[in-house]
Amino acid sequence: MQETILAWLAVIVILFIYFIPSMVGGRAKERSAAIFTLNLLLGWTFFGWVIALVWAIAEKKNEV
Repeated sequence: MQETILAWLAVIVILFIYFIPSMVGGRAKERSAAIFTLNLLLGWTFFGWVIALVWAIAEKKNEV
């Protein structure tokens, strides 16, 4: 039972980390769908995840 709870907790934490670029990019209204799509499709590669994160941060700075 405890192993199952830990496994689900690990899945939740991994998904949270995986979608950080989408959460950051959600504030950039113009490109949020594109950032989410990039993160969803290529986020499993480290390269795609980093690009999505950089894009999300760059969009956030441009709005302010």
